[in-house]
Amino acid sequence: MTDKNVLIAQGIYDHVGGMANVNKVVHCMTRVRMEIRDYDKVDMEGLKKVPGVMGVVEDDTLQVVVGPGTVNKVAQHMVDMAGVDLGETLPNAGETNGKLSVEEKAAQTKAEVKRKNQKPWSKALKSISNIFVPLIPAFVGAGIIGGVASVLKNMLTAGQLHGDMWMNIATVCGIIQSGVFAYLVIYVGINSAREFGASPSLGGVIGGVTTLAGMNPEAPLTNIFTGEPLAAGQGGVIGVIIAVYFMALIEKRLRKIMPESIDIIVTPVITLLVMGLATIFLIMPFAGWISNGLVDGINWVLNVGGAFSGFVLGAAFLPMVMFGLHQILTPIHLQMIESTGSTLLLPILAMAGAGQVGAAIALWMRCSKNTSLTEMIKGALPVGILGIGEPLIYGVTLPLGRPFITACIGGGIGGAVIGLLGNVGAISIGPSGVALIPLIANGQWLNYVIGLLAGYAGGFVFTYFFGTTQAMRTGEM
Repeated sequence: MTDKNVLIAQGIYDHVGGMANVNKVVHCMTRVRMEIRDYDKVDMEGLKKVPGVMGVVEDDTLQVVVGPGTVNKVAQHMVDMAGVDLGETLPNAGETNGKLSVEEKAAQTKAEVKRKNQKPWSKALKSISNIFVPLIPAFVGAGIIGGVASVLKNMLTAGQLHGDMWMNIATVCGIIQSGVFAYLVIYVGINSAREFGASPSLGGVIGGVTTLAGMNPEAPLTNIFTGEPLAAGQGGVIGVIIAVYFMALIEKRLRKIMPESIDIIVTPVITLLVMGLATIFLIMPFAGWISNGLVDGINWVLNVGGAFSGFVLGAAFLPMVMFGLHQILTPIHLQMIESTGSTLLLPILAMAGAGQVGAAIALWMRCSKNTSLTEMIKGALPVGILGIGEPLIYGVTLPLGRPFITACIGGGIGGAVIGLLGNVGAISIGPSGVALIPLIANGQWLNYVIGLLAGYAGGFVFTYFFGTTQAMRTGEM
């Protein structure tokens, strides 16, 4: 029997114009992402109907949602079929003796024009996504391990656990967590350099510069604007992204004008010297002002708005995920964690997933005669409970319309409860749903669970009574 993932991979190729119409294949946690050579050859409706495909998003890349666990296998089968590795350029069937056919050249030019004409805000969001998506597995794994460390340390402090063994386990878990978050600016610098077309190693150095590792604490450098001592990590990952963007401009300019005989030596030296000074004395203070303002603004909304702000944020998050806008929140979460020890925003936004779970359970009960829908829910619901909501969005609620709206309302209800209870924060980002419970700060996990249950209930009630039609219930859509 043919592997279902192979069938999905072949089905994708069949409806995107064949392997020759795909330039590159990569993936994130739930989506196969393809650079398409000619969008006119893509059969969008047929692609959406491929068994196993939960949805399609058209951006500067074509993104096919197949779900966690499946996506890496499907993407691997696709590149194996082409005989390349993930991220490598696929062979172009339109090439003859190294030259492109007129049709292929025209299609590539058209695609390039489309990318260049993309809206600036869309490009910025896409870049942020490309920088942070590869780090999500590390955030999830290290974050949960760090949550375990926090629980163990709290239990040791409270006297509920005793002995060196538990202390050593907590220490090891904390070290693993620090392996990501203590050096996050370096990882972000490397990924930012890749995204902006610069040398990843130089991007990592610029990220490392923001730690001020070589500065004498007894004679610190000062902020040229305020005269106060510079603080390591000021500006956080936002500053690193800004700095590496300008670093990429400098490096690419130098590569064009520098003689090849000295390029390998002179270009990195000049790039790092110029951008190192600019990062320390200009970008770090500026980015620190921006990031502090963002954190203060969100905290003000959360503190002043209470239940109302919680409802708005919880209800609006699913549409943000749908359009890929949620990635822009990652630097804000990280800056809040760095500044205050936790992000109060993540638990509220996690309620959007709870609303979806409640909506999916209601659909399962109300639409039991619709076997194709219930089978889709069975596959998407477990990962939805664990906080990965895209399979439910693209495979269940969004295609049906009404359930997407009622799921958003459920998320708003959960967010309102979290906002009303207040001070529910998370010490890390990555997982949401049930998986976020170990990461809730200051022992507020019970309030978070209450919010989850409210989100489940809100999504269930609104979907059960208002989110279905006769056609959905009978499967005659």
